Amino acid sequence: MAGVAAQQPYIQCIKRTLNAALCVMNFPSQVVERHNKPEVEAATSPEVLLNPVVIARDDEQVLIESSVNSVRLSIKIRKLDALDTQITKRFMDFLERRAEHYYIMRRKPVSHNGVQYDLSLLITNDHTDTMLKDQLIDWVIAFMQDISKELSDIKIHVGVRAREVAKDYFMNFPK
Repeated sequence: MAGVAAQQPYIQCIKRTLNAALCVMNFPSQVVERHNKPEVEAATSPEVLLNPVVIARDDEQVLIESSVNSVRLSIKIRKLDALDTQITKRFMDFLERRAEHYYIMRRKPVSHNGVQYDLSLLITNDHTDTMLKDQLIDWVIAFMQDISKELSDIKIHVGVRAREVAKDYFMNFPK
C-alpha cells in the first residue's frame, strides 16, 4: 500500500499535464493542402509544436510532446535488473504486434534526448472528438498502472517457475 501512496504525486502530475496537453483541435497541414497529419509526428511546422515535458520518478519517465492537433505520450518503464529488462522488452514486443487493437498505440516507441522509451501513444484531435477527455486520461493512467502490475506479476511467476525447476533438477541427484 505504501508503493501506491508514493506513486500518487507522480500519477497526479501526469494526469494534470495530460489534461492541459489534450486541448487539441483540427488543424490542417500548413505545407500540403487538404492534409491533416499529426504535427507532433510530422514536425513540418515548428511553430505549432509545444515544448516537450518530461515527468520522471526514479527510473520511470513519461515524455509528453504536444502540438496543436496531437499529443504523443512516451513511457519508459523502470527496470531494476536484467530480468526486468528482458521481461519488459518481450512484453512491449507483444503489445506492439497488437497495436492496431489499441486505438492510440504507436508501433514503435520514440527516442528523445538519448533516452529510449518503451512505449508510445499518439492521441490526435480525432480521438479527443470521439472520446471524452477525462475518460481518455483515466484510461492512459490505468493502462500505465496495469502494465507495471503485469510486469511485476510476470517477474514473480518467473521466480516461482525457476524455483520449481531448480527443485526438480536437484531432486535427481543422490544425497
